[in-house]
Amino acid sequence: MQIAVLLYDHFTALDAIGPFDTLGRLQDVETVFVSERPGPVRTDNGALALVADKTLDEVTRPDIVIVPGGPYPEREMDNPAVLDWLRAVDATTTWTTSVCTGSLLLAAAGLLDGRRATSHWLYLDRLRPFGAEPTGERVVYDGKYVTAAGVSSGIDMGLGLLGKIAGDTYAQTVQLMCEYDPQPPYDAGSPEKAPASIVAALRAINPARAS
Repeated sequence: MQIAVLLYDHFTALDAIGPFDTLGRLQDVETVFVSERPGPVRTDNGALALVADKTLDEVTRPDIVIVPGGPYPEREMDNPAVLDWLRAVDATTTWTTSVCTGSLLLAAAGLLDGRRATSHWLYLDRLRPFGAEPTGERVVYDGKYVTAAGVSSGIDMGLGLLGKIAGDTYAQTVQLMCEYDPQPPYDAGSPEKAPASIVAALRAINPARAS
C-alpha cells in the first residue's frame, strides 16, 4: 500500500503529520511526501520544512492520498499541476482524504461535487460554490472521500480510517501507543464553544475574508 501526502508552500504542519503518524503505522505501507518539486517544502509559518521525496509525476497510483490544508488554499486551488494530479490519482485511489482547507483543493479539482464534506470552520462556506455540501462535522465520510475539519482533526481522521483498513483493535492499539487522549485545558475548540469575542476576532483576520 502506498500513502501519498501532498506538500505545497505554506501547508499546515499538523495537517500532514497527524494522519501521517497514524496511518503511517499500517504494516507493509510506503508513505511518500510528494510535491511539484523534490526537496524541502516550508510550512505556513516558514519555520519548519518537510522534505518531498518524489515529484507529482513520480507518484501515479497511490492507494491513499492525504491533502493537508493551509491558510492560503487559493494558491493551490488555481494550480493546474496540483489539480490535474489530484484528478489523475483519484481515478485509482482507495481513499482520497483531506485535512482542514485541503478539502478546498479536492473541491476545486471537482472531486467533491454533490458530496458532503468539511473543512476548517472559517472556510466551510467556500466549499459550496464547487458543488459540495459543507457540514460542521469533525470528520466526514462520503464514499471513498474522507474530509477532516481544522488541523487537529486530522488525527481523528487518521485513526478512524486506520480502523476501517486494519480493524478497530489495531486502531485502538495505535491510539494507545500515541497516548491520544485529548483533555484540553480550555473548552474553546469550536466556534460554538469559544467566547464570541474570539470567534469574531478570528473571522476579522481570516485570510479568506477577501475571497
